[in-house]
Amino acid sequence: MKILKNSVFKNPDVLLSAILWLIAAHSVAMGLALIIQPAVLMEWSGFGSEYERFFPAQGGVFHLLMAVAYVMGAVNSKKYHYLIIFSMIVKAVATTFLLIYCFIVEFKWIILIFGLVDGMMGVMIFIILAYRLHFQKAYGNE
Repeated sequence: MKILKNSVFKNPDVLLSAILWLIAAHSVAMGLALIIQPAVLMEWSGFGSEYERFFPAQGGVFHLLMAVAYVMGAVNSKKYHYLIIFSMIVKAVATTFLLIYCFIVEFKWIILIFGLVDGMMGVMIFIILAYRLHFQKAYGNE
């Protein structure tokens, strides 16, 4: 129990911040990959050498913008609480879109993986945010 006493679980804001920083890093990496579109990566992902480049690049810009929102939430989760809520909505929409696209439009293993990863990130934000709210109620920590 002494380990938990001094762990990150004692301060849910630190845990939430850490997760948001990791999600921001993921979004920056995805954003840059979608903007640059390295041929080797695109072919390895199953997109071949002939594909429309504008819309993936536009998606990359969106990922970079979302990374800014994740960082804002990570830096000050109380002030930017609604950005964190918005982040969960974005992750839910991304998961839904990617899985529907994967199973109805065109199956690509990379789309399935990214759909599942986005879902896991959204669930992590939700669980940690719920834990923080519970922690605040239980311990009066605002």
